Order: sequence, then C-alpha cells, then structure tokens
Amino acid sequence: MSSSTDCIAKTGVVQSIEGQKVFVKVISVSACASCHAKGACTASDTSERIIEAELEPGTSLKPGQIVSVQADVKAGNAALFYGYILPFLLVFAVLVIAALLTSEVVAGLVSLGVLLPYYAVLYLLRDRMGKRFKFSIQA
Repeated sequence: MSSSTDCIAKTGVVQSIEGQKVFVKVISVSACASCHAKGACTASDTSERIIEAELEPGTSLKPGQIVSVQADVKAGNAALFYGYILPFLLVFAVLVIAALLTSEVVAGLVSLGVLLPYYAVLYLLRDRMGKRFKFSIQA
C-alpha cells in the first residue's frame, strides 16, 4: 500500500495467529455511538468483527497486541459495488421488467427473489473474491 490515502485502516487487537493467518478483532462503531445522547437513543450501534489477514514474513505479533489493519481503497470500493450497488441495480431492473410483464405483487416478489441466487453465487465465489480483498497489518 503506497500511501495512507490509498488504503482504509482500522485499529484492532490480535485475537489469534494460526500459521500465516492473523485474526484481528476490530470494533466498528457507528457515527451515533460516540454521540453524547446515545443513552436516550436506540440508534447507537457497535459491533465486533474478526478480520483475517496474512502474516508477512519477518513480522512478529502476539495475541493482545494492538495493530492497524489496512485494505486497499479499490478493494473497498469493489466490495461496496458487489455487496450493495450491484444487487440494488439487479433488484431495480428486475422490478421494472417484471412490473411491465406481470402484476405488482409478483414483480415485487420476483425482484426480491433474485437476491437469493445472487448472494448464493457470491457465497460460492467467496474464495475467489477473498483473493481480491486482501488485508495487511501494520504493528
């Protein structure tokens, strides 16, 4: 990763190391989770995620160590496209076409039903996609 503007970075804690794989726990916090009024609001959201990254040769890490996990911005944009934008466009296109050919109820069900095979294909291609979305670690 060439510069800080070319990558997305999150701070996390090393959970475990298995061979050449490092598992880092990153706590994702929504914008409202740090708000002073979050106690009176039910919209606050925090979640833990485990990110798998490859351990680079010569790097020594220990469980509990705080590290920075980085991903290429292009990979982040591709993940956004495949996870949100493409399925939205697919649902919208199927909805419009099906609405012209059938009733609104059938069009709605078919347009939502198209997501099942879409996400099934993404799941089947997870290993191939995983090669595209690599994370690196900065100690």
